[in-house]
Amino acid sequence: MPRARKSAQRADSTGATVGYEAQLWKMADALRSNMDAAEYKHVVLGLIFLKYISDAFEEQHTQLEADRAQGADPEDPDEYRAVNIFWVPKEARWSHLKANAKQPTIGKMVDDAMLAIERDNPSLKGVLPKDYAHPRLDKQRLGQLIDLVSDIGLGDKANRSKDILGRVYEYFLSQFASAEGKKGGQFYTPRCVVRLLVEMLSPYKGRVYDPCCGSGGMFVQSEKFVEAHGGRIGDISIYGQESNHTTWRLAKMNLAIRGIDGNLGQEHADSFHRDLHPDLKADFVLANPPFNDSDWGGERLKDDKRWKYGIPPAGNANFAWVQHFIYHLTPTGLAGFVLANGSMSSNQSGEGEIRKNIIEADLLLKGEGNAADNIVGGPEHWTLSNDAFPDREFDFMLSNPPYGKGWKSDLERMGGKSGIKDPRFVVQHRARSFRSSPTPATARWCSW
Repeated sequence: MPRARKSAQRADSTGATVGYEAQLWKMADALRSNMDAAEYKHVVLGLIFLKYISDAFEEQHTQLEADRAQGADPEDPDEYRAVNIFWVPKEARWSHLKANAKQPTIGKMVDDAMLAIERDNPSLKGVLPKDYAHPRLDKQRLGQLIDLVSDIGLGDKANRSKDILGRVYEYFLSQFASAEGKKGGQFYTPRCVVRLLVEMLSPYKGRVYDPCCGSGGMFVQSEKFVEAHGGRIGDISIYGQESNHTTWRLAKMNLAIRGIDGNLGQEHADSFHRDLHPDLKADFVLANPPFNDSDWGGERLKDDKRWKYGIPPAGNANFAWVQHFIYHLTPTGLAGFVLANGSMSSNQSGEGEIRKNIIEADLLLKGEGNAADNIVGGPEHWTLSNDAFPDREFDFMLSNPPYGKGWKSDLERMGGKSGIKDPRFVVQHRARSFRSSPTPATARWCSW
């Protein structure tokens, strides 16, 4: 008897079908026509968000209808807020939009739905896209997109448990970032980079902070890490900030659909010039700041108290970000982040002196080159810690080391005992080392 042919799709560990997101993307992208990806992402992601909260609302509505005899009221907004479900007014419910998807006024109806949801859910005020009535958006294609999204079961309990919506949202973010090229990096950090940083820091408990949070990927992965290791979601608290208004909105939606209660401020703001969390001391800082930002207004911040290790050059914000991270760490805090290629070796405009001062202050500094080839600029991983030498045991990770082929002997010469077989696998293979104060060779490695 011939072996049964394997399906092109398979289920992953969550029970969801692998390839599902790609199929949805292909269909949604076909409806984009000539609309720019930067605009279209808000159209699609806004509808996905609306479908998700409407599905979750309808499931709770059905349950409350069944419990009327016990005093439940399916039209009482507090019945939904009590179980962390957004209240969706009648004019914003997906069934209403689906029934009118072919109407020429569907764009205005979607805008009105978004406004109604923001009106009745203060945490979403100013977050949802409301440009569906704009003439540049073809209303026939919008109706087709609504029909497409209608076929996705997003908000029911079973799919929420599998994180279907989260996966679709993240996949679409990645595809839009790819379509936008370099600009896409402003709102999306590749999952492999985010996962690496989170695995390195292991944020089991405490305050997690990202002052340039993009669409919120660091926070989502931190929550996943806690869940995967049997922790309690309530053990970590989320603090973030984003300077770009549209990206801040993406982050707010991203956290909302995953049920993550995070403090991203009441609006977008620049972390250097308007720090929304000025007194925050975080246990973990996770970030992917803009690379080599020359237009950050550094000349207006020369006397800022954050520049403990040196005034960062006005023409490059890299070491302004590094010192901003350090400033917001608790005495035992950890920071993991990526910077542009060359940041570990740059000596321009005093950057080398700042890096030297950080090392000599016994902050734990680790660097890895070429974190992800698909990010423009060849990013490098950094890890800092306020819980410095001499007694702390920590993870030493090595990738693309400066000493060439003799990396293992060089590592041992610096005092480490390596169990790493291949320096490229920095998460899976770790070496416990450097229990005593860093040697000059260590400092040279940290600052190459």
